[in-house]
Amino acid sequence: MMKKLLSACLLSSALLVGCGGEPAEDADAEGCEHLQEGPAVAVTASASSAGAPEVGADHKRYDISLPAGTGGNTGSVSFEADEATDFTFFLSADASLTITSSSGQTVEFESSVKNSASCDTIKGRYVAPLEVGTYTLTFGPSSVSSVSLVIEESGHEHEH
Repeated sequence: MMKKLLSACLLSSALLVGCGGEPAEDADAEGCEHLQEGPAVAVTASASSAGAPEVGADHKRYDISLPAGTGGNTGSVSFEADEATDFTFFLSADASLTITSSSGQTVEFESSVKNSASCDTIKGRYVAPLEVGTYTLTFGPSSVSSVSLVIEESGHEHEH
């Protein structure tokens, strides 16, 4: 009986980590570190996707100023995914995030949470499966006038 229980526990823990990915807490530690310590790049989001400034998954914190919009502050930045994989978007403020492909399709998040057990600085964590291409990240409408963003590759590649 003990061997069956141990086997079940080992199988369950293997499934939790699964697919060579890392647990959310480890990803949160990386995102948290960059949200708190930078290096930081100041960016002013554009009111539309046209001419949106570019951000990257380059171990930097992007401090994004959001222009005033209808119903709150809102703005867009551009992100280039250079491989088909999951990306994690860490936010320092409770602002909604929408990701749109260059063809206008809204990307569905694999997961999203408004906090982190291991880091008070994380006010949003969104995991999105992206294909190679350019995406528009739209924040808001929100009552906050700025949000800090860190993008990390999750390390889980997609099959084509």
